[in-house]
Amino acid sequence: MKFSWLTKTLMKVSPKLLFRWAAFDNKLDYAKVEQANKLFSNTKRIDFSPFSGVHGRGLVMYLDNKLSLHFYQDGNTFYYDGFEIGPYDNGDVTVFDKCK
Repeated sequence: MKFSWLTKTLMKVSPKLLFRWAAFDNKLDYAKVEQANKLFSNTKRIDFSPFSGVHGRGLVMYLDNKLSLHFYQDGNTFYYDGFEIGPYDNGDVTVFDKCK
């Protein structure tokens, strides 16, 4: 992969500015990047569990066995449905083993 002189310069001088520029270039609100980084950089453990229920198929992402984020399948994608707080067991480490 070839990088432009601007990308190379930003990588060396200011990686944060590079990510801001990349977000802008991809029409992504940089606040989402910052929020995701803040959430996941302080997380020590991430677990996943698939489920089937009244709303259909989905998966749950558990952060540090204390916060669960719920996603339901809608055709060929997932949408975020909310969160719950509480103590959780470890997830299923084989949940993605059958993915192609």
